[in-house]
Amino acid sequence: MLTLPDAMRDAFKEPLGPVTTDADELLAAAAETRDERGAPEAPLVAVGDVVTYHLREAGRVPDVALVDGKTEREAVDAAIESALAAADGRRVRVENPAASLSAELLAALGEALSAADPVIVEVTGEEDLAALPAILAAPDGASVVYGQPGEGMVRVAVTPASRAEARELFEALNGDVAAAYEALGMASDGLN
Repeated sequence: MLTLPDAMRDAFKEPLGPVTTDADELLAAAAETRDERGAPEAPLVAVGDVVTYHLREAGRVPDVALVDGKTEREAVDAAIESALAAADGRRVRVENPAASLSAELLAALGEALSAADPVIVEVTGEEDLAALPAILAAPDGASVVYGQPGEGMVRVAVTPASRAEARELFEALNGDVAAAYEALGMASDGLN
């Protein structure tokens, strides 16, 4: 549905939020953002196996987790794989090629964000770009956490400003952006 143009690859190397290696610190900041925005039910979205694992180990099950069994294009270590395989929660399997966002992934993400219980979206392929649509579709006060290769975890507080930044990147991808918004369950102008 959408693919990352080669000319934009560098734009995706800059983190969209602060980077940390401390999951407890990250969760405290997420709670603070949620409280500031008056959003007691704002979800926590984890994009990536290692991020999901560290959040769970810190005592917080992400409301939505997107995992693909890899980290930096290599298989995750056995402890992480085992812990995530044993994790409770509804599981949805989708296919999503590298450097792209499939209609299947977007639809699963949109549905998972409205689910009452935690959902694990298991991606065959790659989930690396999923932070963008997660930022677009999550409510204000939510946090989207993804891995920054070689550095740690990035937490994006979902606000009108972060959503605008994500929208700019999302709409610069190649493909049918209006249909991508529709698959995500959003209006084609990118507004919920």
